[in-house]
Amino acid sequence: GSCFPKDVAALIRTAREARSPLSLVEQVQTVNTERKIAMAGRIERALGGPLAGKTVAVLGLAFKPDTDDVREAPSLTLIPMLQEQGAKVRGYDPHARENAEALLPGVVWCTSALEAAKQADVTVVVTEWNELRALDLDRLKASMRGNVLVDLRNVYLPAQARAAGFTYAGIGR
Repeated sequence: GSCFPKDVAALIRTAREARSPLSLVEQVQTVNTERKIAMAGRIERALGGPLAGKTVAVLGLAFKPDTDDVREAPSLTLIPMLQEQGAKVRGYDPHARENAEALLPGVVWCTSALEAAKQADVTVVVTEWNELRALDLDRLKASMRGNVLVDLRNVYLPAQARAAGFTYAGIGR
């Protein structure tokens, strides 16, 4: 959960203080950080070009579904990276919006996934909420300007997304 990165960091620090570094655990920490950073590149590749001037709908801000907890959530790394590259971000989460608002300035906060996707060039699923699983992909696509769906949680079947008219990018698919 959200405590895992903190616990890993504490384990690394304790091992170093005992002069018994744990290189495997240090590598886990590095890889986990790199995965979060790689998400923005995945979105840019799916779009086929730079993010500058693009509108990105980010669906899911919490670190996992069914919580309002955003500690260590991928959205906290991803959204600022998108903004740094010139993207306009529209965000939605069924429960974590209030906690995310304080940490993510410059985001247009929305009250539904369809509102967030309105006129977006790309929609990105960051948290696998059941509400997002149940989304009507035809309606989602119709609300967007673009047709790119980046599914960082593999919520949707690629064939299902493509049938709705999306250019689909999942993880490991």
